[in-house]
Amino acid sequence: MRPGPPKPPFFVAPQKTRPDFQDLEASELFCPKCRKAVPVRKRLLLVLPEGDKFDYICSFCSTPVGSKLEKEGDRNS
Repeated sequence: MRPGPPKPPFFVAPQKTRPDFQDLEASELFCPKCRKAVPVRKRLLLVLPEGDKFDYICSFCSTPVGSKLEKEGDRNS
Protein backbone atom coordinates (compact mmCIF):
# COMPACT_ATOMS: atom_id res chain seq x y z
CA MET A 1 0.00 0.00 0.00
CA ARG A 2 1.39 3.40 -1.05
CA PRO A 3 1.44 6.19 1.50
CA GLY A 4 -0.68 9.21 0.66
CA PRO A 5 0.56 12.76 0.27
CA PRO A 6 2.41 14.19 3.25
CA LYS A 7 0.21 15.82 5.86
CA PRO A 8 0.76 19.50 6.63
CA PRO A 9 2.71 20.15 9.84
CA PHE A 10 0.84 21.11 12.94
CA PHE A 11 0.64 24.81 13.72
CA VAL A 12 3.15 25.88 16.32
CA ALA A 13 2.55 29.23 18.00
CA PRO A 14 5.47 31.60 17.41
CA GLN A 15 7.63 32.14 20.44
CA LYS A 16 9.29 35.37 21.41
CA THR A 17 12.54 35.42 19.56
CA ARG A 18 15.71 36.68 21.06
CA PRO A 19 19.06 36.94 19.40
CA ASP A 20 21.10 33.80 20.02
CA PHE A 21 24.40 35.59 19.70
CA GLN A 22 25.30 39.18 20.48
CA ASP A 23 28.70 38.99 18.83
CA LEU A 24 30.93 36.32 17.31
CA GLU A 25 34.70 36.13 17.54
CA ALA A 26 36.76 34.03 15.14
CA SER A 27 39.18 31.64 16.82
CA GLU A 28 40.44 29.95 13.63
CA LEU A 29 40.35 31.00 9.98
CA PHE A 30 41.87 29.66 6.77
CA CYS A 31 45.29 31.14 6.00
CA PRO A 32 46.15 31.14 2.28
CA LYS A 33 49.90 31.27 3.00
CA CYS A 34 49.90 28.37 5.53
CA ARG A 35 47.19 26.62 3.45
CA LYS A 36 45.23 25.42 6.50
CA ALA A 37 42.93 26.67 9.26
CA VAL A 38 45.02 28.43 11.88
CA PRO A 39 44.47 30.25 15.18
CA VAL A 40 44.09 34.00 14.68
CA ARG A 41 44.79 37.17 16.63
CA LYS A 42 42.46 40.16 16.54
CA ARG A 43 44.19 43.49 15.86
CA LEU A 44 42.61 46.97 15.87
CA LEU A 45 43.09 48.44 12.40
CA LEU A 46 40.99 51.63 12.27
CA VAL A 47 38.73 53.67 14.51
CA LEU A 48 35.87 54.87 12.28
CA PRO A 49 32.75 56.95 13.05
CA GLU A 50 30.55 53.88 12.44
CA GLY A 51 32.69 51.58 14.60
CA ASP A 52 36.08 49.93 15.07
CA LYS A 53 37.59 47.88 12.24
CA PHE A 54 39.64 44.86 13.30
CA ASP A 55 41.91 42.58 11.28
CA TYR A 56 42.28 38.88 12.02
CA ILE A 57 45.95 37.88 11.69
CA CYS A 58 47.40 34.38 11.29
CA SER A 59 49.23 33.44 14.51
CA PHE A 60 52.02 31.69 12.59
CA CYS A 61 52.91 33.91 9.60
CA SER A 62 51.10 37.20 10.46
CA THR A 63 49.16 37.23 7.17
CA PRO A 64 45.83 39.11 7.38
CA VAL A 65 43.09 36.46 6.95
CA GLY A 66 39.91 38.43 7.67
CA SER A 67 38.40 41.60 9.07
CA LYS A 68 35.46 42.70 11.19
CA LEU A 69 33.65 45.96 11.81
CA GLU A 70 32.32 46.30 15.38
CA LYS A 71 29.57 48.87 15.33
CA GLU A 72 29.15 51.48 18.07
CA GLY A 73 26.46 49.46 19.93
CA ASP A 74 28.60 46.29 19.95
CA ARG A 75 31.49 47.93 21.81
CA ASN A 76 29.69 48.33 25.13
CA SER A 77 28.96 44.62 25.63
